[in-house]
Amino acid sequence: MAEVLMKISTPEGRADPYPLYAALHEMGEAVEAGPGEVLVVGYDAISSVLRDPGFLVSDAGRFDENLPGWRDHPVFVQGADWILNLNAPDHARIRSLIARAFTARRINGLEPAITAIADDLLDAMADRGADGSPVEFMQDFAYLLPVTVICELIGIPEPDRAGFRPLARDLAGVFEITDPQTLPAINHAATELLAYFTGLAARRRSQPRDDLLSDLVGISDSGTGRLTGTELLHNLTLLLVAGFETTTNLLGNGLNVVLHDPAAGQAVRDGSVAPAAFVEEVLRFDSPVQLTSRIGHDTKVGGVMVRAGTGVTTLLGAGNRDPRRFTAPDRFDPRRADGGPLSFGGGAHFCIGAALARLEGRVAFGRLFDRFPKIAAAGEPVRRDRLVLRGFEELPVSVA
Repeated sequence: MAEVLMKISTPEGRADPYPLYAALHEMGEAVEAGPGEVLVVGYDAISSVLRDPGFLVSDAGRFDENLPGWRDHPVFVQGADWILNLNAPDHARIRSLIARAFTARRINGLEPAITAIADDLLDAMADRGADGSPVEFMQDFAYLLPVTVICELIGIPEPDRAGFRPLARDLAGVFEITDPQTLPAINHAATELLAYFTGLAARRRSQPRDDLLSDLVGISDSGTGRLTGTELLHNLTLLLVAGFETTTNLLGNGLNVVLHDPAAGQAVRDGSVAPAAFVEEVLRFDSPVQLTSRIGHDTKVGGVMVRAGTGVTTLLGAGNRDPRRFTAPDRFDPRRADGGPLSFGGGAHFCIGAALARLEGRVAFGRLFDRFPKIAAAGEPVRRDRLVLRGFEELPVSVA
């Protein structure tokens, strides 16, 4: 156990954690990782934790116990209001308001716009790579598609979007095991994004539009106590980052599969595999989110006794490769009948943007493989050295 966990914490282990997950599966569905720490790797055990309301997320109270001085860091002050870090009743109160932007009707209505955005980006990629020059897929498509969509949904003006990527990338570092050396950049990003949304909210207050921000500003200003101004601004920062960071990784991870196995892209192109099935298998095979954490209560998980207050880490990426659940789990097979990835979590904290991410993936892969039947690697890909949010920094391809 100690050896496997040590390897997962290395750059090599983060680059390819799946053999290490396989070793953990041999130890059981859940294992004690140390005093007061349980690691859950089995699909069913992870699902039970995520759906059990007795397991809580780390909120401000837990921050007080484990992060002395957290109020001195802007990112943790904001994070204490994020719906990711709230338990009942505050979680349900704020989530229900944000969820208005993610209804099935509203998400399905975005498909024509997402298709148009994808086609415009593919046109630009075709122009850039017409002479055989490499095209950088992560920057030129995988980032631009979801960031454009989430900005449209929130109501962020087009001229303001260009500077978001470095700030959002820095802020996303807070989801990893935080290195004190990265905290200044993370705090700077949190401060800059908060200042931006403060100004934009003031503009929407005087000039409302048909967007999520205007809706939430109206609720915040109503004086009913359903949403404070601070809660609004802090969760806008989360929505922006979460709204494209994970989908960007989904698109890069999916294309990487096809670069190694062109037949997978051909199957989508000829209709023998639906884009939706391809997306689900990418989510299972190489999940954009590899783990999440909870605080335990007195119960058993995967045969291991969990005591109240125990830190419980659910390795979603491992659960998605659980041989107890999936036949040949290390094989990419979008035709498999035993699907159902854990990548969006479960229970009260199931990803609020899951339907949007799936729609973006379906549209993107369908249009991409149809437009570029000969897409191929054009250089060495560069993975981001992260474990929680798994994706690529660079993925150069040829499209001609």
